[in-house]
Amino acid sequence: MKHDAGKIIIIGGGIAGLCAAVYAQRCGYQAEVLEMHDSAGGLATSWRRGDYTFETCLHWLLGSNPDGEMHSRWLEVFDIDKLKFIHPEEFVRLETEHGECLSIYRNVDRLEAEMLNRAPEDAEEVRHLTSAIRSLSKFRMPDPTEGWTSNWLTYLHDVPYLPLLRELSSVSAREYGKKFKDPLLRSFFGEGDMGQLSAVALFFSLAWMNGHDAGYPIGGSQAVIQGIIRKLDSLGGRLRLGAKVERILVEDDTAVGVQLVGGESIAADWVISAADGHATIYDLLDGKYRDKAIGKIYDEFEPLPSYLQVSLGVARDLSQQPGFATRLLDTPLQVDLETQLRQVSFRFFHYDPTFAPVGKTAVTCFLPTRNFEFWVQLQQNDPEKYQAEKQRIAEAVIAILERMVHEVRPAIEVIDVSTPATVIRYTGNWKGSMEGWLLTPASGFRQLPNTLPGLRHFMMAGQWVMPGGGLPSGLMTARSAIQAICKQDRVPFAERPSVMR
Repeated sequence: MKHDAGKIIIIGGGIAGLCAAVYAQRCGYQAEVLEMHDSAGGLATSWRRGDYTFETCLHWLLGSNPDGEMHSRWLEVFDIDKLKFIHPEEFVRLETEHGECLSIYRNVDRLEAEMLNRAPEDAEEVRHLTSAIRSLSKFRMPDPTEGWTSNWLTYLHDVPYLPLLRELSSVSAREYGKKFKDPLLRSFFGEGDMGQLSAVALFFSLAWMNGHDAGYPIGGSQAVIQGIIRKLDSLGGRLRLGAKVERILVEDDTAVGVQLVGGESIAADWVISAADGHATIYDLLDGKYRDKAIGKIYDEFEPLPSYLQVSLGVARDLSQQPGFATRLLDTPLQVDLETQLRQVSFRFFHYDPTFAPVGKTAVTCFLPTRNFEFWVQLQQNDPEKYQAEKQRIAEAVIAILERMVHEVRPAIEVIDVSTPATVIRYTGNWKGSMEGWLLTPASGFRQLPNTLPGLRHFMMAGQWVMPGGGLPSGLMTARSAIQAICKQDRVPFAERPSVMR
């Protein structure tokens, strides 16, 4: 394609930045993605330690069903059909220290039978829950990148589901869980920060799983990222690694390029920030282009917490374990001075043969915390104590794992611990957040503004303009940003060549 529509600089080589670049190239722009790290992906990443790969992002990907709307959107930015998806029967297994367990199955009929068997006293609420999942499995998600004209048939189809959506959107997952008498069922709906999640988000997740539209791609998040990079390369776009943007260049209230750390300036017709929202507004633009509405968002909205991740390379076949298990603890795990966890989740990646040699298993444990400052200051001011704290956390996690998998300790070959300081160093995400804004009843599903007041030729994309985060938000906000640019420039928006099925 002849590139004559102008140049777009995109800050951040995560999912949103890469998708924006693909769309830009399709529309005739020359796109250059600037990523500060030495590899692309941002939070959608994994890393190697010896023979093991440790994933930190992807549990499942919306769009694995070839007949689903999201599948078509992914085809616009990479060949999703080249991925191999698996759909484990269990989404998660909850276990107590006393041998009780509850399996949350992806198939709604099996889930209903499991819950009724576990808690017949909750039969009425169980049937209400599974009925809601079945209903939402038929719901068609309106495309946020399209207007009323394109979505009106979808809106018409969805009218019968609006009362259910209003009900589930008005309560948090934890509040919804209080309807159940059985303690294990109540535990499934979360505690702490994750319990604040809007109940409708959890129900949609279960509905997508029931519809085989939320499978896990072999290779994890990097399988998706690398597919998009290949598509960008084939279209002539550029991804530049190790390029950290210091500020966005503005002339007459118009974004005209960026300046990198080290002094290099790069001119552009448009600038898109797919980087951290807070850093973009308050650092790269010195807070000059914000109003009360933006200030209110960053003052009042709650980002998702940060996290530690303990990753273990285990020289054993752990395929008898569930892929995802949540352990309910009798004695809380002390993560840091402000954080105690009564639930600890493990992922056993025995289903992904790319993550460990045959007969071995990559295992990760995810520990959310809001005390990101403790870890950052410790890493900067007392490296020796920082390492000691990482070792303490690893030992505590291994002790919990040993109660689940007997005599596992001698088989552990690799121990790796990342902290909020690691997240901030590699991604720059505000407060070390694991994604962006927490999707709560207060925030809702609505997309936030992707422009800044008074600043022309500038757009934002990614998790900071769509509460709930996740890889689909990167794709959809990128699509929306390029559509808006094309509209202003009077350039046709090109999705992709038509695909014959």
